[in-house]
Amino acid sequence: MRPYWAFFAARLRMLLQYRAAALAGCATQLFWGLIRVMIFEAFYNSTTTPQPMNISQVITYIWLGQAMLGMLPWSADVEIRDQVRTGAVAYELVRPLDLYFLWYGRAIASRLAPTLLRAIPLFIVAGLFFGLHAPPSWGAAVAWALSTLGALLTASAFGTLLNISLLWTVSAEGLSRLGPAVVTALSGMLIPLPLYPPWLQPVVRGMPFRAMVDLPFRLYSGNIPVSELGSVIAQQVGWTVALILAGRWLLSRGVRRLVVQGG
Repeated sequence: MRPYWAFFAARLRMLLQYRAAALAGCATQLFWGLIRVMIFEAFYNSTTTPQPMNISQVITYIWLGQAMLGMLPWSADVEIRDQVRTGAVAYELVRPLDLYFLWYGRAIASRLAPTLLRAIPLFIVAGLFFGLHAPPSWGAAVAWALSTLGALLTASAFGTLLNISLLWTVSAEGLSRLGPAVVTALSGMLIPLPLYPPWLQPVVRGMPFRAMVDLPFRLYSGNIPVSELGSVIAQQVGWTVALILAGRWLLSRGVRRLVVQGG
């Protein structure tokens, strides 16, 4: 366990150095967050039809999305992509460690570091000036914290699956373009999932992306009661285990067929 923790800690420390980039990202996310808040306010002001979430919950949902943006599995890891392309992945294969959990720990650090750097400033600014509300109770706050940890583990497992898929492709450009579109649309990052039409609800509820965004955010706002925390955690754990098992199976097949240039 110590070697994996050492790799995770080293990766986390390295990524936490990019503070200037994180602040620049915060400014960009504040800008887009304000645009999205105005769009949804216009939508709510133009309709009298009852909605599954009130405007206060939607605004909070939007700002949580901006704060937690770095946690999502947008695309494959650039460094792993380059290792596979150049053959340097052979060094990873000869380490006396489990390659899957080495990459999984790397994926967790790659999502945790930018989220820590960006989330705190965004919470402060959006909470003071732009309508981000605190959880309605301490129970909701604790439920959100626990479900956010579950979301991190689920997102990292899916991100590791994307990294493993690089063993089958020379270029990751296809994944880099398809990944953000799928994750954004099906997680709730684009539109809160309860606002999707009824015919689409079974689809989005049957995807792992809901566990990364929608469930934690709705626990925070009170749209999902704290009493359902057990169900939320069970979904996240279930998807995490399923993605890990799929990743390990895919990795075992990929390693057998991998050809490193030069020998």
